[in-house]
Parts: sequence; structure tokens; C-alpha cells
Amino acid sequence: MKKTYKVNKGKVVIEREYNYIPVRYIIAVLISIAEIAAIIGIVIALCYFVPYFYTLCAITTAACVIKICASDDNPDYKIPWLICVIFLPIAGFMLYFMFYSRKLDKRYIKRIKEIQSYNYEKDSEQTLGEIAGDDPSAAMQARMLADISYSHVFRDTSGTYFPSGEAMWESMLKDLESAERFILMEYFIIEEGVFWNSVLDVLKRKVKAGVDVRVMYDDIGCMSTLPGNYNKILEKYGIKSVIFSKLRGSADNEFNNRSHRKILVIDGKIGYTGGVNIADEYVNEKARFGHWKDTAIRIEGEGVYELTKLFLSSFGLNSRALPTMPENAYPKCESIGARGYMIPFGDGPKPIYKRNVSKCAIQNMIASATDYVYMTTPYLIIDNDLCADIERAALCGVDVRIIVPHIPDKKLVFAITRSFYPRLLDAGVKIYEYEPGFIHSKSYVADGKYAMIGTVNLDYRSLVHHFENGIWMYKTDSIADIKRDIDETIEKSIEITPEVFAKSINSRFLTPKVIHAIVRIFAPML
Repeated sequence: MKKTYKVNKGKVVIEREYNYIPVRYIIAVLISIAEIAAIIGIVIALCYFVPYFYTLCAITTAACVIKICASDDNPDYKIPWLICVIFLPIAGFMLYFMFYSRKLDKRYIKRIKEIQSYNYEKDSEQTLGEIAGDDPSAAMQARMLADISYSHVFRDTSGTYFPSGEAMWESMLKDLESAERFILMEYFIIEEGVFWNSVLDVLKRKVKAGVDVRVMYDDIGCMSTLPGNYNKILEKYGIKSVIFSKLRGSADNEFNNRSHRKILVIDGKIGYTGGVNIADEYVNEKARFGHWKDTAIRIEGEGVYELTKLFLSSFGLNSRALPTMPENAYPKCESIGARGYMIPFGDGPKPIYKRNVSKCAIQNMIASATDYVYMTTPYLIIDNDLCADIERAALCGVDVRIIVPHIPDKKLVFAITRSFYPRLLDAGVKIYEYEPGFIHSKSYVADGKYAMIGTVNLDYRSLVHHFENGIWMYKTDSIADIKRDIDETIEKSIEITPEVFAKSINSRFLTPKVIHAIVRIFAPML
């Protein structure tokens, strides 16, 4: 199946074509739906035709309710499932058995011990001691984040901040051209177009020059942007390619636990991450929702080790056989005299990560702020804990500002985002909508000394379900650049005051409070 879009090149309009939901994905979804319908149908039939089976189902429903209530899960996640189990007879508890668990698929769990061979050796105690001598609170944050993400604290790692996808693109191509040993790329979305083709041209040349090139992309993320067999096409070019969690048509969690990561590693010395996927809208070669505002960061030094490990772990999890490591995957890095400290980290489902890593990092940053906390996110769908932390900071006098899109990419998600406005505004949080278009950046900065940039949105998908990654920073030079860019973005945004928000919702046909109440209940399941 094909779909076309138009690109403006000066005064010339060029029409391009790309694959749109290949047949393999449609079949996988249909198989999943058929499995769900068949299982629920069989159980319903048994209730009618087998004596006492309905009583057994009622007991099962009660057991599910008790199990949900007694679980350690976030109450915000429990509520929609309790409604589902209680008000959907039989079908409710069947859906619970199939989709409630957010743990990693069994086929990944079997490989976890094997991928530990990709780890590198480092002791962070001395570096943590240096931070503690400067600021004990910062050291506590760093220690916790490093421990729960199984990462390390790095010094002497430089960071270059990019306020747009276009700026990152130019730098990325230069660094790719410099690759001598290996290139590792993991992206949620890769789309055939100007951006990807420019990267692919370099990758092809590097393969011919003997460079080990590996590319991984998420199957659902690319279902409307790449042919279903694109990994085989890349293999023909000599590029080692793996699809992250390939859809097989199974009524389980395969639609969750996606890889939302964006990682580029070059020779183990240079790394990129941020919000930018490899698709034309991210560099404004294609207009979809107005101007696309995104951010990224380039790091150089030993901090790249963690990005290398994250890529190799994901690549190993999704390969049929455990791949060999690239030659000299963790090279010795010369001192570059960079200020501050960094923790590149990964996040994902249990049992790989026992805690919600990104959420903890954001909560600690908010709790430690005494002057300001600025955040940019395309989606604002948060649980009560995180919402209360944001409110508490604002009520304590901290200048809390959140920037979200003015032109949404998903109307339902935007409705949920706006449902949080009244509560946050009432606490004194300042909310802005990026007027020129869609803001996709995931940037967090506090008091001019803490910052975090990566792939983590303020929504359940990022904070609970997906594999994510980011870079936490303390007193690095790039923090000032992040703050400056957010200030400039605020100038281009509309401040949503209580009056502005009230005016916008009063102009709608349906009562927004009713809509917001309904979508908020089921937000954790989306």
C-alpha cells in the first residue's frame, strides 16, 4: 500500500511516495483481534453451556479485582482496569489476563543474562565523591539514577546541544563521514526520504570501506514509513539490521514495550540522542503539523560507553543469535577538559529495570529545584504522583513552566493533555502552547545546574511502557544552551492562563469537563 505527500522546495512542490501500513502489519493486527475475540467467545460460550462455569467466572472476576487492588502498581493504572474487569462481564477479566502485565516478553527474558556480556567496567565512587563535595543533593540524585538505571556517572564528557533537528542533521552527517570502525543506530522511526537517504548514502559508503554498520528500528514505529522487509533490504547493502520486537500477531503485550530510543554511536567516541527520529518532518523537510520543534544532543568522551551498551543490549535482545561486539567497542578516550557531569541512562520494562527510571529522575529534579523548572514535552499525560510533585514545586514558589504543542498530532492525546491544565494552573504552573506548530522535544532544566534531554515524554508510554533513554547533566556547559533555547521557545508560544483556557473550552460543542473526565480515566491504558 502506498501513500503520497508533498514537499516544498522553494517555489517547487515535489510529490513523494512511501509505504503505508504494509500487509504484514495488517495481518498481525487482525490475528491479534481474532485471538482476543476467539478467547472471549469461547469463555462466553462455556458460561452458557457448561454448568457452574459462570459461577467460576464470577469467582475469577472477584479474584482479579482483589489482585489489582493488592498490587504495587500505580493507583492511576489500577482504576481503568478495575472499571474494565467489573463492568465488562467475562471479557473484562480475559482482557486483564492478556494485557494488564507490563513485564517484558518471555523471549527477551531468556536473553537477559547473555546480553550482560556487553557491559563495560567503571567505578563511579570517586566521581560521586567529587559531586558530593560540591553539592550533596546533586550527588544523591546522581547516585540514585546511576543505581536504578545500571549506568555510571561520567566526567570529562562534552555535550553539544542542538535546538533543532536541522542543526543535528548537519552535524550528524559530518560525524558519520568520520567513522572508521563502527556505526550503531537505533531509532523508533526511520522513514524513506531526504533525511534518511542522506544518512543511508553515507552508511553504504562506510560499509564498502570496511566499517561495521548496524541499524535497528522499531516495528510499530516504522509500520507506516518502511516496507515490512526493510531489514532485508539493508542487509543487501551490507548493513547489519534488526527489527525491534517484530509483530507476530499475538494477543499480549507486543503492542507495548516498544523501543522509543534514539541512539547514534560512532566509533564508541561520539554519541547522539534526543527527540529527533530519522524522518523528514523532524528536520522540517516535510510539513505535517506546522513547524516541527525538536532538540538533540551530541556527546563526546567516555559517556558514550553507556549509549553503546544500550544499543548492543537492544540489538542482542532482538537478534536470533547473540551478535559479537564491534571491535574496540569501549575505546580509551583522551581528556577533553569538559566541565560538569553526565549520566547517560536507559529505561524500560521489568525485569530489565526494577524502577521507573525516567520518572524518578524527573521527580528528583523537580524536588531539588529552588528557582525554576522548565519542561518541554509533546504530550502531558501524567499520574497523580508526578502531577502532585509539579504542583508542590509551584506552590513552594518555584517558577514551573511546561511547553506543549499548539497544533497536536493526535487529537485524543491533546484532549488528555489539556485535561491537566486546570489543576496545574490552579497551583501556579505556567503552561505554554508552541504556536508555530508541534513541539516534539523532551527537555528538562532546573536552576541552571540540572538538565535532562533524551526520548522521554511526560506520558505513560514513555514513563511506564517503552524502552527509553536520556542524558542527565549537572553543571555542564550545554545546560545554559538548553535554558536559552527554552526561553526563546516560550517567546514563540501562547501562555495558557485560566482565562484563555476557559475561553477555549467554552467555544466547544460538548462539555469539555465530561470529555476530559472520560479520557483521563483510561489514559494509563493508551
